[in-house]
Order: sequence, then structure tokens, then C-alpha cells
Amino acid sequence: MRWEPKEASRGDMVRIKIGLFYHYGVFVSEDEVIQFGYPPIPKYKDMDPVVVGAVDIDTFACEKFVEVAVLDRKERRERRSVEETVEFARSKIGEGGYNLIHNNCEHFAYECVFGVKRSTQEEAARAFYNGFLKSGEAK
Repeated sequence: MRWEPKEASRGDMVRIKIGLFYHYGVFVSEDEVIQFGYPPIPKYKDMDPVVVGAVDIDTFACEKFVEVAVLDRKERRERRSVEETVEFARSKIGEGGYNLIHNNCEHFAYECVFGVKRSTQEEAARAFYNGFLKSGEAK
């Protein structure tokens, strides 16, 4: 999968970069992007509880460039249909249980599109940490 700043289509996984991290959602239309929680910016710091909700694309973007997931051939075969993706995402609106490490916006978007929870950001952090421990630098 690669990411491109381009116009999203219904059922696409989208993201914006906030500092060192990305915030993910599922694009339905210009008026509906379904996301788990809000981006980690001061404007939303007191939003509680963190739940799945829908916002328009401008609110989702937070004045950032929106990137769209461009799936490779294998990923296109493995993904849910556009309608299944949107239906699943909508079925989660109002659901909570957010956890920065184990159940975040990226896990949500991957689950909507592929049917499995995954976070590449979590995987990268774990790989870095495990490498750090193996190198003996943690002593």
C-alpha cells in the first residue's frame, strides 16, 4: 500500500499527518468521513469519550493534506467491497474502547477496509523498541 494526496472515493482509507503520527478514517463522501476519535491536536484535546463518529472532510482534514490509500493488486483482492466497508464503518458509530496502542484510528480504518485490525504505526514502534532492546542500548 502506498499513500497519495489525491481525491478520495467512497470506501477509501484516508489519513492526515499530525506531527509524527497519522490520523485515519474511512471516506464515504465530502460530507462523511468516519473516524475513531479526533486527530491529536489542541482543538480536540478535551473530546471525551473517544468514540467512532462521522465528520465532513474539512473537519477530518484539520487544514492538512488528506492522503488516500492506493492498494496494490493483492490488497484490492483482500479488501471488503466498498459497500461492506461503508456499512461496517457506519455500524461502529458511537462505539468506544479507544486505546492508543491496541485499538486506535488506524486499527479501525484497517478493520473497516480489510476485516482485520492493524496499525502500521504500532508495528513500527514495536519493531523499533524490540531492536532497541536487542541491541543492549536499554541497559
